[in-house]
Amino acid sequence: MMVRRQVLKSIAVGALVALAVALNPLAISIAAAKDTRVALIMTGPITDGGWAQLAYEGLAELGNRDGFEVAYAENVKQASITRVVQGYADDGYDLIIGHGYEFGSAFIEIAPEYPDQKFFASTFKPADTVPSNTGYADLAYYDASYGAGALAALISEKKQAVGYVGGGDNPTQQRMMKSFIAGAERTTSGIKGLGIITGDYDNAGRGRESAITMAANGADVIWHGANVTGLGAIQGGVSAGAKVLGCYSDQTSLAADKMGTSFVMNLGWMVQQMAEAVAANTFPSGQEWQPKVTDMWSLKAGDKGDHNSDVVSDAAWSAFQKIWDDLGTGSIKVAEIVK
Repeated sequence: MMVRRQVLKSIAVGALVALAVALNPLAISIAAAKDTRVALIMTGPITDGGWAQLAYEGLAELGNRDGFEVAYAENVKQASITRVVQGYADDGYDLIIGHGYEFGSAFIEIAPEYPDQKFFASTFKPADTVPSNTGYADLAYYDASYGAGALAALISEKKQAVGYVGGGDNPTQQRMMKSFIAGAERTTSGIKGLGIITGDYDNAGRGRESAITMAANGADVIWHGANVTGLGAIQGGVSAGAKVLGCYSDQTSLAADKMGTSFVMNLGWMVQQMAEAVAANTFPSGQEWQPKVTDMWSLKAGDKGDHNSDVVSDAAWSAFQKIWDDLGTGSIKVAEIVK
């Protein structure tokens, strides 16, 4: 019965194409066009307020456009990644996006089985040589972290210390912390950059404790890169009297009177960029996509615009904007500063 339905569908499509061409020969390209099918796979929930939610929102918007069909899976355990990815690949999706570092090596193993489809992981390229139908990304984490450290130093009142709260104990989080510290210490002479990697992205209690500990050691501005743990860091920073900066999403509502701005990752834009690249046959096959920090990240402070002027002075924001622009143009080379 399944074969019969497929044949009938093919006959029906063929008849429509023939009719369209008879009426207008130029209609053949329209009648024969097919949607680009995109599947997004996430290890977290689409309600996490940041990493997964922002990517999902971009996918949902993409699904409302002509020419795209979308699907997603959330809360996928690492042990199930291969099975879930293969399921979408077997269903014929043109692009499968694995959202996170967990998909980096997995795609190296899976992608060769599906040479006519594309696989994109939102993480660094895991090896010098990867399958030609895979793509990876340097999402300008370190440039953004350097910028956050610089802004933290500029808005610090005590000029003693500023602090970073990290999530998982991995190379990306370690280097984000080092980049934050470098941005702070290179921007304001004498200030100390502090950092704690909690080892957990989803533990608000650890984030809170870490922020309070750094505040007790003189940090009067706190930034994070740690999802739910970061929410705790914001709470802890505010409770200790520190200013805070948000990360991944606009977190102004969590501390409206204390948050200078949020460094928002344009993850929805990333999803759409990759989908459009597949549709246009310009997918970065076998490469690491490297958007500028000023494209990949935005600065938002709720209805106050790009920053809260009650927390960030005009002079501090002006000085930060120069640094941010220099990061975007590559005049500040974080990769050469932080090894």
